[in-house]
Amino acid sequence: MTRRPNHSACAASGFTLLELLVVILIIGLLTGIIGPRLMGQISRSEVTTARAQIAALDKAVEAYRLDMGQYPSSGQGLRALVSPPTSPERWRGPYLKGALPLDPWGSPYQYRVPGSNGRDFDIVSLGRDKAPGGSGDDADITN
Repeated sequence: MTRRPNHSACAASGFTLLELLVVILIIGLLTGIIGPRLMGQISRSEVTTARAQIAALDKAVEAYRLDMGQYPSSGQGLRALVSPPTSPERWRGPYLKGALPLDPWGSPYQYRVPGSNGRDFDIVSLGRDKAPGGSGDDADITN
């Protein structure tokens, strides 16, 4: 006597539509909870990176001033840190390794002489919105 395979055992080996929908719902809920927190961390890391790059540029501008006796002019801008001026007798640069960095949002840093609030110069990132002003994640970052 031959035995037939038990069809109920074969049917139990797969997932039902309801089980798949429950798994998709759980994944969606986790994404909804974890996603915004992760994006907030990314935003904070971009601001931290911009502050670190501005601090490095600030030190490079000060080193330039020590060698040249003055800060780079507005016309020279931050390019003066990586390429010699027309009269390079006292220039001991480049004052940065590699090329001038872009801010974390892909824009060049702004250099202003004289700076605001009595400062000799300002180095500014316009932030995520790439426009002056702003608040929150779109706020300008300066030295």
